[in-house]
Amino acid sequence: MEMMASKNPTKTLLLLLLLVFFLSLACSQPLHSEPMSTTTTATQPAPPPPPPQSKIPHAEAGGAARLRRIVLGVLFGSLTGFLLSLAFLYAIRVAILHAKYSPAIVRGPVSFTPQISPKNLHSALPSAQPLAHGPNGKYYKLVLDNDVTVAVKRLEASRPEASPSSMPNVSKSDMRRVQRQLELLARVRHQNVMGLKAYVREADRLSLAYDFVPGGSLEDVMKRVRSLQVNLNWDARNRIAIGVAKGLRYLHFECTPRILHCSLKPSNVMLDEGFEPRLADCGVSRLIASGSADPELASSLYSAPECYQSSRYTDKSDVYSFGMILGVLLTGRDPTDHFFSGETGRGGLARWLRHMQQSGDAKDALDSSVLGEEGEEDEMVMAVRVAIICLSDLPADRPSSDELVPMLTQLHSL
Repeated sequence: MEMMASKNPTKTLLLLLLLVFFLSLACSQPLHSEPMSTTTTATQPAPPPPPPQSKIPHAEAGGAARLRRIVLGVLFGSLTGFLLSLAFLYAIRVAILHAKYSPAIVRGPVSFTPQISPKNLHSALPSAQPLAHGPNGKYYKLVLDNDVTVAVKRLEASRPEASPSSMPNVSKSDMRRVQRQLELLARVRHQNVMGLKAYVREADRLSLAYDFVPGGSLEDVMKRVRSLQVNLNWDARNRIAIGVAKGLRYLHFECTPRILHCSLKPSNVMLDEGFEPRLADCGVSRLIASGSADPELASSLYSAPECYQSSRYTDKSDVYSFGMILGVLLTGRDPTDHFFSGETGRGGLARWLRHMQQSGDAKDALDSSVLGEEGEEDEMVMAVRVAIICLSDLPADRPSSDELVPMLTQLHSL
């Protein structure tokens, strides 16, 4: 019964009421029908009248019929009353379940790990050091009293009324939705995904605390690669791509309910000292959007076409963003480069890669700083094909995230 209530309690309750209604109709129908009279024709003589019978059998038959109607009426009435009582108790059960899964709104700091004290986190927030600024918020480095270092993101909505942290402007249902999403993010456990460690909900902002990753973001590393400050070979780039794909596979297929990243781009891929990636800001854009379309999803160069065409976001939209990241790793180019605004750049990284592949010049699209051994070049050319498939305009033509990992790991064996 609890499983049915958790899935669709309203439908089950309606079925019970319909059953009661039909049983009531059955009770109102006559228990027997009178035989139809037949008319005699002029050509046939009327049948002889039946012989006279005693009145006692007729009286006994009528009494038995009345007794049968009384017994059946009592039975059907009892059954109807039982079903109505069952429906009433079921409605109470649904109300209890609804109250059970609608937790109270937590307004103060919340910690999901014993290493972080909620009060300590709240009092230390003013001393946070700025790290980076994004469209929806700022990242800070914060050292707590127990020498634990965390990365804090303070959410900033593009519209004040859409902010989940602005208490007066958000309904309680939206606040509960945000709280459930935060609790879901806190249950994330994967080496390639940053799980939420704590959060602080204040009157004018929402601060999220994550593990601090000292290597910075993939965006920072690629900027240093372009300025020749860092040498990132193909083995490291392929390891980053595989790690991002594993993180997406975990979010899409191992989390219940599934988590969509919604803002996958190099600035949200953190790298440790060994260039092992960890996805940050998973699902944070949905918190800011508060049920509506996030403007960042439509404006980001890493967003899939359906995001700004119909404001629809699925797991295949994350795969498109992965294809953009893979294209950046292969070419070394920034999608915001003026090269892509001209005719040569075909208006964007995705179209340019597709053009180079179709013209047979995929090798010329690769980052020249990593070109070396012939075997690696062949792997990179095949990786270009993977990126192009991920960058398909139609979501149905893109692979799922659980297909990406074997596609990339098999490049070494081909």
